[in-house]
This record gives sequence, C-alpha cells and structure tokens, in this order.
Amino acid sequence: MKQANDGERREPKKVKHPYLYEIDLMRLIFIAGVLLNHTTTAFQHQTSSGLISTGFLATHLMIHFTRMGFMFMTGLVLTMVYYRRQRNWPLFYKKRFTTVGVPYVLWNTLLLAGSVLLGVGGFTIANFWPDYLSALLHGDQFYLYYVLVTLQLYLLFPAMLWLFKRTAGHHIRLVVASFGVQMLLVISIKYGLPHVNTSDWLWWFKAYGVNVFTYQFFFISGGLVSMHYEKVKQWLLAHQVSISWGALSLSIGTIGLYVFNKQVLNFGHNAAVSPHQPYMLIYDVVMIAFVFVLGQRYAAWHTKRPEHLLARLIGHGAQVSFGVYLCQTIAISLLGGLLSLGGFSNGMLILLLPIGYIFILAVSFTIAWLCYRIAPFGWLIGRPQSLSVSSKGVLNHEQTHRSVVSESNK
Repeated sequence: MKQANDGERREPKKVKHPYLYEIDLMRLIFIAGVLLNHTTTAFQHQTSSGLISTGFLATHLMIHFTRMGFMFMTGLVLTMVYYRRQRNWPLFYKKRFTTVGVPYVLWNTLLLAGSVLLGVGGFTIANFWPDYLSALLHGDQFYLYYVLVTLQLYLLFPAMLWLFKRTAGHHIRLVVASFGVQMLLVISIKYGLPHVNTSDWLWWFKAYGVNVFTYQFFFISGGLVSMHYEKVKQWLLAHQVSISWGALSLSIGTIGLYVFNKQVLNFGHNAAVSPHQPYMLIYDVVMIAFVFVLGQRYAAWHTKRPEHLLARLIGHGAQVSFGVYLCQTIAISLLGGLLSLGGFSNGMLILLLPIGYIFILAVSFTIAWLCYRIAPFGWLIGRPQSLSVSSKGVLNHEQTHRSVVSESNK
C-alpha cells in the first residue's frame, strides 16, 4: 500500500534515452511542409483562373503527407517515452491535458476574439459564444484539428500500449493488419462516403478529419517503430535509394491523382486534394520513410559538427515546432491580408511565393520563440513556465531535451 501511495505522490522515475537528433529534423520537415501547404493555398486564393492557379491546385497533394507525418511522430514519441517506464496515468493525463489542452483553449479563444474584433472570417460578436463552443468541440477552426485529434489519442494511449504488449512477438502482423484497416477506411471515405446520406450521423463520425481512428495506422506504426527502432533504422538505410526514388515518383504521381479526381471522378477541389485516399496512404508511408532516412543522415552529420549554425538552428526549431504550428494562423492571416492589397498578377504571385513562404516561417517561428523565452507566454505553445523563467532565461537545447524527445507535443 505504501508503494502505491508513493506512486500517487510523485511521478514515476523516467527511463533515460540517448538523444535522437534525427527526430529534430523530422519534426522540422513536417512542420515546414504544413506551412508550405498553407502558404500555397494563400497564394492560390489570390490567383485568377488559369494555368498558374491550376498548377497551385494540382501540386497541393505533393506536400499533404505532412499531416500523416505529424500523426506518425506523435505515436513514435509517446510510445518511446512511456512504453518502458513505470506509468502513473493520472499524472500522465494531468501533464498532457495541461501542455496540449490549455494551448488548444487559449488559441481558440484568442484567435476567435481577434477575428471578431478585426471583422474577418465571418465571425460576429452576436454569434461569438456559439462559434466559440463549436470551435472547441469540433476543432474545425484555425488549423487546430491536429490538437483535438492528439487529445483523443491521449485518452486511448493506455489501450494502445496494452495492444502492443498483447501482440508482443507479432508486431509485423499488427502493423500489416492496421495498414489493411487503414486502406479500407480511405477507400470507404473516397468512394463510399460521398454516396451515403450522413445527415443523421453523429458529427464525430461524419467529420472524419478530426476522428482519431481515421489516423490509427500512423499512430500504431509510429509506436511500433519506436519499439523496434534499430531494426527499422537499419532496414530503411539499406533501402534508402529505392525509398528515395519511390518518394520522387509518387510525389509526381500526385499531380495525376488530382487530374484523375477532377476529370474522371468529377470531384470538387476539397475532395480532390483530400489526404484520405488509397494512393495518398501509400505515398504517406513512403514519404515518412524518406524523411526518416533524411533524419538519419542528419544525425550522422550532427555527430561531426554539433556546433554548426545549421545544427543549432534545427535544434532551436525543434524546440518550438509545436508552437510554430499553433502560431501559423497569425502569419497566414497577415500574408493573406498583404496579398489582397497588392493586386498582383499570376506571374508576380509565382515570383513572390518563396518570399511569402519565408515570411510565414519567420513570423511563426518568431512568435513561438518569444513565447518560449518570455514567461508566462510559454503556456501558449505547450511549455508552461513560471514567471521566474523570463528573468533567468531558458535552458539550452541539450538541457531541455536530454531525453529522446521531451514529449510528443513539443
């Protein structure tokens, strides 16, 4: 009984892990891809109809693998941190729902209030509370769907670890079965769901984009990779040439997929660029494997040049990657406002795209970094601080991330 009481009073002892620098780069690639995706959307909204506008639309799927990359990384990191340690689930939920749930509420509040005050997005003071409650429940505003999905995963995470233990020795069968279920899901979403009347369905089932089970394969595969990390690493490195060519070929193939969806299936744009398609499932897996290989190459380089400016920039970026994701709405809104004032031609928009992307990256990172450095704004990016942090400064990258990764949300 004394042992149980002790477990309730303090957090279980953490298992030490070597720091995996490849995860830093993987995080940055996925967040950079998300921001690029949203940047091209902002530019496409300013283009007139024509070849360039069609080009923006047709290449949208190329960088849509990043959503599933985020889900994969979440499963990988959570399992790596918690699988082989003594667990206190009340403390787990307290920590997770504080560091992720609080930013979710804060950003919904701040962004909706700001939208009302500025008169953008169709939000009004009269409808503030209905819109606010709907945003919190549905996660369908300001790109916060990922956070809501993550909160659902936390609720199911004990069951996921139980599944891993129950299938010990059969993890290849588990991941194959999970992939099969995922393929059936995306086939049903693409080819079956549009022909079904879902008006009487519960919102959580018809809004599959924020349903945690829609991403089950990526959470499970991420967790299993963390458990068999060295074997997976060696296999991927041994096949890195094939993976690289596969990633390039499938990436180009997404343009054909878009054309097929539009011209043959007569899909609207949103359905044509949906990440929930059979082709995209295969593309996501190959691209995640490709990014994993890039991460390993970076880790090998980092051991030789740990003090290089690029290594430090990647380290700092990884520290606030979750914050960058949360802050992107401000940057994207600013960019959209600037573009709408310019009256740019399609050709000028193409030339300005790299500048716009750098603007999005710089603004999102700057806001996230300031929140990280200045207490108590760290609460906005999932890094709770005391007011003493701003006077003492923050710990450096090695000190704050001495374990494999601090947590999945950062």
